[in-house]
Amino acid sequence: MRKLVLAVTGSSGSVYAKLLLDKLVLLRPQWSAVGVVLSDNARLNWELEIGPPDFSVYPFDFYDKNNFYAPFASGSARYDTMIVCPCSMGTLARVATGISNDLVTRAADVVLKERRRLILVTRDTPLNLLHIRNMEAVTLAGGIICPATPSFYSRPQTVEAVAATVVDRVLDLAGFELDSFRWGEGGG
Repeated sequence: MRKLVLAVTGSSGSVYAKLLLDKLVLLRPQWSAVGVVLSDNARLNWELEIGPPDFSVYPFDFYDKNNFYAPFASGSARYDTMIVCPCSMGTLARVATGISNDLVTRAADVVLKERRRLILVTRDTPLNLLHIRNMEAVTLAGGIICPATPSFYSRPQTVEAVAATVVDRVLDLAGFELDSFRWGEGGG
């Protein structure tokens, strides 16, 4: 059974994080633990973009961003995957340079040092050279950069359906089995 960390940081794109949480509920048979941590800016953006959050509806463990006693702050807890969605450029820079100043960056550092799966769903655009070099550094360290770039093959009709194309791709990268649009399997 999978053990997953989901970090939500301060980039715009709270819809991606909400859809990811919603889909993880549906994938309950495929995970044994989901730990969630939100940055302060993630909470502000969520309220601005979606409205006041009600995290009590989710069957996950939520942790304060400064709680270094969270299980996934140590490699011995054996969380196998971490997704940062959305991932701000500031978070990307701290991960790329090994700065573990909060639970998000500490958990990312742990996942990389343990050679486990780290997926950063970057959302900002345009990119400057520092962003690109930070993406390169994370990639060379074993992480996956998955920009929040939707696909349109499935002809999504709503904002949520467009965002779901990104979320489904992220869940694929994380190793989950899910029913989603597949290229060459109709509808295109």
